[in-house]
Amino acid sequence: MKVAIIGCTHAGIFSARGILETDPTAEITVFEKNDTVSFLSCGIALWVGNHVSDPEKMFYDSVEAMKNDGIDMKMQHEVTNVDLENKVVTYQNLENQQEKTEKFDKIVVTTGSKPVMPPIPGINGKNIYLCKNWDDAKAINEAVKDVKSAIVIGAGYIGAEIAEQFSVSGIKTTLIDGLDRVLAKNFDKDITDEVEIEYQKHDVTLGLGQMVQAFESTDDGVKVTTDKGSYEADIVVLGIGFLPRTDLFTGQVDMIKNGAIIVDKYMQTSVKDVYAAGDSATVFYNPTQQDDYIPLATNAVRQGILVGKNILKPTVAYLGTQATSAVELYGKAMASSGLNQQLAQARGIEGIKTVTIEQDYRPDFMLTTTPVRATLVWDENTRAVLGGSFYSEHDISQTANALSLAIQNKMTIDELALSDFLFQPNFSQPINFLGAVAMAAAKQ
Repeated sequence: MKVAIIGCTHAGIFSARGILETDPTAEITVFEKNDTVSFLSCGIALWVGNHVSDPEKMFYDSVEAMKNDGIDMKMQHEVTNVDLENKVVTYQNLENQQEKTEKFDKIVVTTGSKPVMPPIPGINGKNIYLCKNWDDAKAINEAVKDVKSAIVIGAGYIGAEIAEQFSVSGIKTTLIDGLDRVLAKNFDKDITDEVEIEYQKHDVTLGLGQMVQAFESTDDGVKVTTDKGSYEADIVVLGIGFLPRTDLFTGQVDMIKNGAIIVDKYMQTSVKDVYAAGDSATVFYNPTQQDDYIPLATNAVRQGILVGKNILKPTVAYLGTQATSAVELYGKAMASSGLNQQLAQARGIEGIKTVTIEQDYRPDFMLTTTPVRATLVWDENTRAVLGGSFYSEHDISQTANALSLAIQNKMTIDELALSDFLFQPNFSQPINFLGAVAMAAAKQ
């Protein structure tokens, strides 16, 4: 069995290794236009803030290791054309420009995502950086050695983290977003209000509810003009968002509106023997029971594993995702799973209810304790748990994982309220805050 894997993102790596586990005789060829694999881009902001022990450790696999395991790694090779129906791949060696065409038995599309680049005048100008891959990371880290000011475009996870690390590193920072709140798609207003106060405490200028109209190179750096004003800094970092990198396959395979390739629960596309995974593919979003586009490394890894398990025949079904995630800004931990009010509204989901509580994470007789804010989202009719979030100086990240399991297993707020959570004064109240917020919901 000859298998072509197009793109060696997280999904590509786990697909390749998984296929070998399922069929050790498979001939696997990986096509990747870059010269590295497995870069954890979520660590870029941490590297900027000097929280990374060794940037080389931001890679969890290597080209050499994959080659040693028998995978044909065609690095710095760009796929220029694909005939999915006939499984024919045309590719170019970027070092010598030689082009070849090869036929395969199966194709795996793991081309990942590309940064959103709106057609704004000057967006490709000097001193404007992307925040996506290893080359971007190196460029940003080299640039910040000499800068005193920076503008970050986009206040999602990536932009929010980069802006935070710039500000605590002594760089005068401006954070701009078209929405009227930071992390507006990730958390409800009660949490984002707290985050915005932290930015202001650290002298970050917030340009929220503003649309960028132009970038202009200046003698000292870059000028950014929005519909509400203008800002200048030494550099600009773009964190606007991502879209699936699937232009090669347009018209050949079923996609959703933004170009993400639709896959079934076995990672198969609408074309026989063609699979897709990771940021190039849809995910099944359990809170809505619909296909969606949620580019997260966790989704990519699990989908890649499933490609491997299902490459010979449908064997292991996808359990879906809750888009569980977390971030820490200025010592405040935020974690979520499933829907919040903003996400529900954007997806046209009606009939949801929410409740928020705040309690110390452990008993007050302890010498120290810390308050936790917990929010739960559920379906008013079925009482099924659909989402929630947590905010505290205490590490609440693993609670989002527990909530994720509740959503995945279609638990109701009544079942979650009576679930077994540990009590030990070092760690928890007699009623854990996840159980407590479920109890509050059950009383509504």
